Amino acid sequence: MPPFILLPLRKINFWKIRRPGWQAAGAVVLSLLAGCVSTPPPRVPLADLPPSQVDRATRNLRVFDAAWSLVADHHYDPKLQGVDWPAAGVKYGKEAAAATDKKSLYATINTMLGLLQDSHTHALTPEQATEHHTQVRERTGFNMERIDGRWAVAEVLPGSPAEAGGVTPGWLVLARNGVPLGDRSDFRPGEGEIATWEFLDRDDRTVKVPLAARPLSTKPRQLERELTGGFLYLRFDGFDGPDRRWLSDELKEHRAAPGVVLDLRRNPGGETLSLGITVGEFFDRSVDCGTFITRAGRRSVKNSWQFGSAHYAGRVAVLIDNATASAAEIFSAVLQDHGRATIVGRKSAGAVLASWFYTLPDGGELQLSREDYVRPKGERLEGHGIEPDVTVPFTLADLRAGRDPDIEAALAVLQSPAAVPAAR
Repeated sequence: MPPFILLPLRKINFWKIRRPGWQAAGAVVLSLLAGCVSTPPPRVPLADLPPSQVDRATRNLRVFDAAWSLVADHHYDPKLQGVDWPAAGVKYGKEAAAATDKKSLYATINTMLGLLQDSHTHALTPEQATEHHTQVRERTGFNMERIDGRWAVAEVLPGSPAEAGGVTPGWLVLARNGVPLGDRSDFRPGEGEIATWEFLDRDDRTVKVPLAARPLSTKPRQLERELTGGFLYLRFDGFDGPDRRWLSDELKEHRAAPGVVLDLRRNPGGETLSLGITVGEFFDRSVDCGTFITRAGRRSVKNSWQFGSAHYAGRVAVLIDNATASAAEIFSAVLQDHGRATIVGRKSAGAVLASWFYTLPDGGELQLSREDYVRPKGERLEGHGIEPDVTVPFTLADLRAGRDPDIEAALAVLQSPAAVPAAR
């Protein structure tokens, strides 16, 4: 499972609910679709397997076949990026049949899905699906970032084992249980699992910290503070109901602030409905939020939702980085295209597709891209990302010194006479 840079545009893709009950009805339709695939998967022979393995292989293939068929029938690209999908079904179906546990089964499914080079198509194990819905999973409580070829602690979660163990942003991460970290790192500890992490602190002293994983919330966080000059800093880590209501309340409370810094770094996105409402907070009229394109080529232009808008009129700077994804990218692109905000930081993830979630036979889920997206000025974002108006290098030295050059650059932009003007 990729890091949930990664909470995608979710399964309900109604931008505006035109009548009561549509959102619930949409959920029912999607549930039914999961059981109504029409393209039969390739047959994988089980005759060569020992009798003791046939039952497990049959169960594995039931999950694999459901994922394969849903992609064949509903992926946004009818050509599936040029992938020979039947051949992939045969090759990876054999591997799926031979899988000895859920981890290896879903690894096989995701290797096949990786052929699509699609940021929003991915399979979640039953355990991961539960974590996704409950927004709770086993964690030690620190987030790492790859900077200047080194792993560094970018953030420590409040109340986490990492905070209790004294782990601090800016520490370099060297090893886990004596094994040096490689270029990729995606550890998923089990309940109560204890791992000894080796760090270099800010004084380059080696520190070994045993950390026991425990259930921690993965719900988006919201932070607010006043910056120099009366400017407002707002960070929110998702696009959902609580996030949009919090943001609206903050903007209404601080209408007089001359400008706002919106921190969308590491924001993985969320619902299209919340996206449309959030865009509307910064305009006094409905604006074009881009176009979604279906498998059949139908194009649907979406507009912001102004009902209940704060109509915030101050200047706006938006912080992005390579983990800004999905709805967070669309939001940034819309404000950039309409000349409403200055985008500051580093190029975004380029992970922008509208996706649905389908339940698989064993309780796992398939996240499946159903629509492509084009920003208001007509450019496709998937695989390309957003180029900031002001590019800010972020170095390991900055992190270890406790500096945030992105916020410094954003403040300079907001204070400049040449800044993007207030709402008009």
